[in-house]
Amino acid sequence: MIPASTVERIFEAANILEVVGEFVHLRRRGINYIGLCPFHQEKTPSFNVNPARGIYKCFGCGKGGNSVNFIMEHEQMGYPEALKYLARKYNIAVEEEQPSPEQALEQTQRESLLVAVGFAQKHFEQLLHEHDEGRAVGLSYFVERGFSAETIRKFQLGYALDGYDKFTTHALSQGYQLEVLEKAGLTQVKEGRSYDRFRGRVIFPIHSVAGRTIAFGARVLSREAKAAKYLNSPESDIYHKSQVLYGVHLAKRGIMQHEKCFMVEGYTDVISMHQAGIENVVASSGTSLTTQQIALVKRFTPNITMLYDGDAAGIKASLRGIDLVLEQGMNVRVVLLPDGHDPDSMARDLGAAAFLDYVRDNEQDFVKFKTRLLIDETQGDPITKARLVGDLVRTVAIIPDAVTRSIYLKECAEMLELGEEMLHEQVRQIRHKQYGETVKKEQWRRSANEASAPRQAPPEATPTRQTPAEEPPQTRDGFEKELLRVLLCHGNQTLYNHHDNPQSGLELAQDETVSVAEFIFGFIEAESEMKFRNALYAQVFGMMLEHYERNAALAEEGFVQHPDPRVSALASDLVQDRYFFSKIWTKGDGMANLVKIEPKEGVPKILNRYKHLVVLELIAKVQSELRQAPPERQEELLRRYMQLKEVSMYLAKLHGDRAVIR
Repeated sequence: MIPASTVERIFEAANILEVVGEFVHLRRRGINYIGLCPFHQEKTPSFNVNPARGIYKCFGCGKGGNSVNFIMEHEQMGYPEALKYLARKYNIAVEEEQPSPEQALEQTQRESLLVAVGFAQKHFEQLLHEHDEGRAVGLSYFVERGFSAETIRKFQLGYALDGYDKFTTHALSQGYQLEVLEKAGLTQVKEGRSYDRFRGRVIFPIHSVAGRTIAFGARVLSREAKAAKYLNSPESDIYHKSQVLYGVHLAKRGIMQHEKCFMVEGYTDVISMHQAGIENVVASSGTSLTTQQIALVKRFTPNITMLYDGDAAGIKASLRGIDLVLEQGMNVRVVLLPDGHDPDSMARDLGAAAFLDYVRDNEQDFVKFKTRLLIDETQGDPITKARLVGDLVRTVAIIPDAVTRSIYLKECAEMLELGEEMLHEQVRQIRHKQYGETVKKEQWRRSANEASAPRQAPPEATPTRQTPAEEPPQTRDGFEKELLRVLLCHGNQTLYNHHDNPQSGLELAQDETVSVAEFIFGFIEAESEMKFRNALYAQVFGMMLEHYERNAALAEEGFVQHPDPRVSALASDLVQDRYFFSKIWTKGDGMANLVKIEPKEGVPKILNRYKHLVVLELIAKVQSELRQAPPERQEELLRRYMQLKEVSMYLAKLHGDRAVIR
């Protein structure tokens, strides 16, 4: 376990902008920062970071919390591992206390895989530098490729010994379980025998965005070998190749700094460009681009430049992936390298300055590039040209921005010597067929969310009208959450003093006051039926009550930085909105407006409404019991029913208007 004093130092040091900024490109908006959420795919930023409070919140998927929560969620780490990650980032020494056997058993399978892969990475790296075979075969290969000692260390390159089970035997001797080694893709088991997946190969570790090793790529060096030239780790709980880009952990800062990402194919392309001083580069590792990889780049920049080595077959195979990039609304440019060159050789031969000059002079818009590429294949054949036009139109049609589509169509029409209007018509047909219903429904949703009068829904879409202020119906969970919000944000404020005796119904002495927290705690504790039912809300309410009784004040930071991620995430959500009531209904047009309610008005009102909801629940319960009760119990239940109805009518008169609680 990590001592509490160390945990406190980590929380104090962890800057939420620095932590989140490692994974999300943030831009300032008012006192907060926004960006594309890393937890779900979105085109419009809804991810919000509040540096003053040290919290984040996505208003799209609802995820939120503090710096530790973010690392736990993004890197799928446990609480101790996330703390260690931040401790390493801020150079805080962590001296752990010996965990109990029960705590040791709680280590997740995912963390076990990460530990095993991390052990393998260090082992392969050590072999490269310290073992005779590693130096003679592996290290000499990297040196021949022109990689410096610093670069080799930077990318943690390694070597796997040529032998049947040398790594597996060593790992088992160090206490790693065979089942974990197999699930991590390090060991293969066949017919009761275990053997190493990587043998006699140089090793390229593959990292997560945070820089943890999650898999390996390996290249065979023996020319006589019949094995595949490259071998990658299999899919596992920690490695999904469709979601990973090689080198992204080292490239993310450069991508944000230069507002551009270079996309190449292989490991050595990335390494050579880094060594030349070009760090905003990642590799798809020979696979077609996926939407997840595109979304990963888009977190840091909307601008991507594809570098091709002139292989026509390889370029054509990658066109579909680039269409996916366009569909995400990104700006795509293409650079075709000279014959006989790839990014690896260009970076080594030219250096950074000349390489970037070549890119600047030769990069071209993707649509123009694709048009020229396919025009060369038509050779005056009208049928082939017709297929080309259809292909280009489909590419342009997926671009979400109408202005960009129009510009591309104009340029394509000139290059193809066709009428521009004809291309526009084909695009309209495609978008109507593929996106028409979605577009109409989205337009209706946006118009329905405007503060103006509601419009009639189109025939094909009949959604329920929603205003920006609409909230879910009044529920017990909603009231419980709202009361927690009031306690956390305003619990220490004075609600009543002796001047308020007639209004409050309390008899307060000259210097006596009642805080918001004291009033709410007393009200809830006095009514057994009003005890919280939501397990998490009840837990936090109990923690607040205990904290208040011990300190006579509620410290917001103690809940936002709580070690239980559910508690800290809830607290971060609560402090996003400091209004007593999230929404109330005003008279007139029935529209709801966000207004701040003062404690003396808001606190009694929400408690009475909560009590009214509880009474209505009790009435429904009594009605249900009446239907099945024997005759001897019916009179008692009827009396109870009438009493509850009287209380309900009284409470309804107290708050005549309607409050909507989220």
